[in-house]
Amino acid sequence: MRIAHIVPLPTQAIAILKELRLLTGPEGCVFPQMKDPSRPLSENALTMALRRMGYQGEHSWHGFRTTASTLLREIGWDSELIERQLSHDVGSDVQRVYDKSTLFPIRRRMMQAWADYLDELRKGVGELN
Repeated sequence: MRIAHIVPLPTQAIAILKELRLLTGPEGCVFPQMKDPSRPLSENALTMALRRMGYQGEHSWHGFRTTASTLLREIGWDSELIERQLSHDVGSDVQRVYDKSTLFPIRRRMMQAWADYLDELRKGVGELN
């Protein structure tokens, strides 16, 4: 979208990135290409990985955004926050011209709640109300 998209990370993601840094070094890509580790994986590589996991024709990597959007709404988060988190346009043309807020602090809380919710689901204790 040609504009910076800053994503607040939950503590779980930060811990994983710190572990990966031991393998990649401080300047390495989180998801490097096999042939050229200085370059990141392409979208096509992610699509191929999903196919190898058996998701061909059923889901795309973009579907993870759909899942997050849907479930965040289900657990009560505001649509505007979710749309901003997904880097979607929010509001009218005029509002977008004047409103440059990022809502970063509350988006950070939302992403932490999302990660905690996923942990609960993984443990088998999370459920939608």
